[in-house]
Amino acid sequence: MSTSAIEIEVPFAENVTVSDDTLCVDLSDGRSISVPLAWYPRLSHGSSVERKRWRMIGRGVGIHWEDLDEDISVEGLLAGKRSGESQASFSNWLAKRSSRLTTRSTRTRGKAPRAGGQKING
Repeated sequence: MSTSAIEIEVPFAENVTVSDDTLCVDLSDGRSISVPLAWYPRLSHGSSVERKRWRMIGRGVGIHWEDLDEDISVEGLLAGKRSGESQASFSNWLAKRSSRLTTRSTRTRGKAPRAGGQKING
């Protein structure tokens, strides 16, 4: 008996949109895939500004959020994989994030906002 392997070509991400409750990725084959943001706790805990700061990995095989230290692959999205991060790891990240945000807001208190733009979707 012989078997033949079926090669499946995984499309590339072309655009990413993150709302308050959904991650939507437009793919190179014309499809869009939307998943609940709750599948990725770091994204769901990020601000809307942090969620907008993403970049493609490997010309679209994945998406990276530097501010949130989050990477999501297109293959994982298509397979329906949620974040594989352990609760202990996520709790550590959340604690570090909270202390960093508290320190940042304490340092900037009383300072006038500076003008300037930010690069998004680099």
